[in-house]
This record gives sequence, structure tokens and C-alpha cells, in this order.
Amino acid sequence: MRTFALALGLVLTFIHSQFVDAQTRKPASAGRAEYIEVEKNVKLHVVDLGEGQPIVLIHGWPLNNAMYEYQYQYLVEKGFRVIGISLRGFGKSDRPYGTYNFDTFSDDIKVVLEKLKIENAVLGGFSMGTAVTMHYVTKYNGAHIRKLALFGSSGPSWKKRADYPYGISDEDAASLIQQTKTNRQQLVAGFGKGFAGQEGGLSPETTKWLESINLDASPYATTQAITALRDLDLRPQLDKIKMPVAIFHGVKDKLCDFAQAEQLHQRIKGSYLVRFEKSGHGLFLEEMDKFNTELEKFARN
Repeated sequence: MRTFALALGLVLTFIHSQFVDAQTRKPASAGRAEYIEVEKNVKLHVVDLGEGQPIVLIHGWPLNNAMYEYQYQYLVEKGFRVIGISLRGFGKSDRPYGTYNFDTFSDDIKVVLEKLKIENAVLGGFSMGTAVTMHYVTKYNGAHIRKLALFGSSGPSWKKRADYPYGISDEDAASLIQQTKTNRQQLVAGFGKGFAGQEGGLSPETTKWLESINLDASPYATTQAITALRDLDLRPQLDKIKMPVAIFHGVKDKLCDFAQAEQLHQRIKGSYLVRFEKSGHGLFLEEMDKFNTELEKFARN
């Protein structure tokens, strides 16, 4: 009986110690959600790091928020809160059947910003993400945003039009869209080869990393998003952009010609253009130091 009592006492002591430890342990997490529900049964993956002035980053096609790996920690160390959002259908975000267009993407971003209680943010977008961010700002009259940054822009119009001689032709757009449905892997490989401004601009390891991110996208979302981009013409909306705008673009960009950036600069009143002389479409990697410091400067001023 005495042995049993001793054993029971030891067990109770252990349980009490575990309870005390559980009560006194400080959480290691900051309590921020990694997934934000934007509508019933649809959650977006977000990277949410740091404290201070918020910078919200939107990826290009068919990338996801992982593309900003070398911006996140830099900006956190400079005193910013940086938030990367993977659009529905891309990365770790949900990929439901349904509509993938710029209204949907903008609506989703609005919900994320509201749920995170973000105000006066710098909103940045890359490539197709520039169309997403410009559409968001014009649709919602700049809600939650005080500055806009456009990297490697795909527009105001990704394709040529009767009164707009810049961008991709109808035939090339149709061929690209068809490849997303019949040979997506080859398309992504070719996309990667054209990402750098010059041979050796990106290492083989970096090119392989980007390819893996691209291939992680939902095939259906990949096709639907680029089709929506083909049909989008933002020129009539640009005069609605009333906030400070920075345009970063690689002079040697083979995927989105530098003339696209010049068009945006001419059409968005008060914008300024930063030339990346050594870069192609991968300016955020090819001239990483310049990209990061220019973004920091724009966000801070």
C-alpha cells in the first residue's frame, strides 16, 4: 500500500509539473494565420513576417509568394512588415474550380487585407501581378493602400491592340495559352530560359528553383489566369490611380518589353521609373541588391 501511495504521488507530481509548464510557456508564434479564408471553402496562403509599415507583395504568372524569398528577410530586417499572398490556384493556396480573373483576384486581396487589418500599405506586384495590383487599386479606389510598386509590368495591356503596338501578338498569345493545356512543362522550361536578360544572368540552380515554383501552380488556374490577362486592358483605368507609383523594369526584359514600363510611366501621372540596366524579367534576382534597396527607399519615403 505504501509503495502504491508513493507511486501515485510521483505520478501526480509529474502531471502537476507538466500542467505548470504548459501554463507558463510563452508561445513562440506571433499568432498570425498562415491561411486566410476569402470565401467559403477557399483559403489563400500568406507569408506574414515582421513589424512596422506593411508591404504587400503579389506574385507573377504562374509563380507564387515563394518568389519573394530574397525580399522577405531583407525588408523585415529594415523594419517592415512584409506580406506575400499566393493568389487562388497558385502555390499553397486553395485551387477550387471556378472563376480565375482579375475581379476574383482583387476581391480575394481585399478580404485578406481586411482580415489582417492592414492600412496604408505599399502594394507591389510582379509581371501579371502588376495587372492584379492596378486592377485592385482602381476597383477599390486604393482601399488599404497608400503606394503602388510595379515590377516587370505586363501592361497596361499584355497584348497588342489596334491602337496599342506593344506586347504580345494575338497569335503568340493563342499559342501560349494552347501550350498551357498541351505542354505546360515545356512552356515553363522555355519561360525560364527567357527570364534572364543575358546568358548567365541567373544561375542554373535559380532557374531550376523558379521552374519548380511555376510547375506547382494549378494547370487549370494557369490557363484561366493567362487567358484573363490576354483580355484585360487597363488603359482606361489608369487615370484613377492617384497614389505614388514606382515602376521597376529590366531594360533587357524579353518577356515584357521595356516599352510597357515606359507606357505606364507616361500614362500614370506622378509615377517614376527605375531602370534595371543589367536585368531581364528576373530583375528581383538579377539585380537583387538594387531591387531591395529601391523598394525600401520607395516604401520609406
